[in-house]
Amino acid sequence: MNKIHLLIIDPQNDFCDIDGATLPVSGADEDMKRVAAIVNRIGSKLEDIHVTLDSHRLVDIAHPTWWRDQNGEQPTPYTIISADDIENGIWTPRDPDSRKRTLEYARQLEATGKYQICVWPPHCLIGTWGHNVQSDVNNALQRWSGKEFAVVDYVTKGSNPWTEHYGAMQAEVPDPTDPTTALNTDFLAMLSEADIVIVAGEALSHCVKETVTQIADNIGDEHVRKFHILTDCSSPVAAVPGGPNFPIIAQDWLREMQGRGMSLTTSVEFLT
Repeated sequence: MNKIHLLIIDPQNDFCDIDGATLPVSGADEDMKRVAAIVNRIGSKLEDIHVTLDSHRLVDIAHPTWWRDQNGEQPTPYTIISADDIENGIWTPRDPDSRKRTLEYARQLEATGKYQICVWPPHCLIGTWGHNVQSDVNNALQRWSGKEFAVVDYVTKGSNPWTEHYGAMQAEVPDPTDPTTALNTDFLAMLSEADIVIVAGEALSHCVKETVTQIADNIGDEHVRKFHILTDCSSPVAAVPGGPNFPIIAQDWLREMQGRGMSLTTSVEFLT
């Protein structure tokens, strides 16, 4: 019998397009209802379910509270802050003593070639409703756990305020003093033991993209073909006017993963 694992990335209220969410992704709530439906449909065939949880504090380098402009004002959400902006005093940390480290982080982040600092609305704050798992998914997980006498594997990320942590496997710039920001080899080992891993979650253009890419880069080529991405259970962040077109970035990335050997399927097609 195949060992089938389900990986659900950040299925949290703040990412769903529902009242009260602080960083809603269009289509995410319906995505999560489809995730719940597949858990209910194939739960008896799932050996393990892994759920990653974006877990932030209000004071975070990617939240407005970290920053001030020359007039003492916080940046609006979705402001992009470059290392040059910090160097030139356009944006400075609220705590002057953190300027050197903040500037070093911005430079290291840009050196990865993937991102600059993006100021997000405060989201998935630990202990808040927004941090909780979307209700349909949570109900399905509780039913699965009770029926199968199995423990859901919850994996938190993002609690270090000094670095962004889109991918669940590793922070964008690991903090050498904080092992939770380093590559999560235990999580990789668990996934490598599966015969099939199906993937869902939010947002397709950010945390799903980064998590799955980190897995593909680190788990070994012999395991990459195990992964099946449920394309109807994940949506991208909307395009930013004058900025990145995240839906196109997400579609390009899906083709890249398919080229590396992963399968694209849907929650209806899988195991039918």
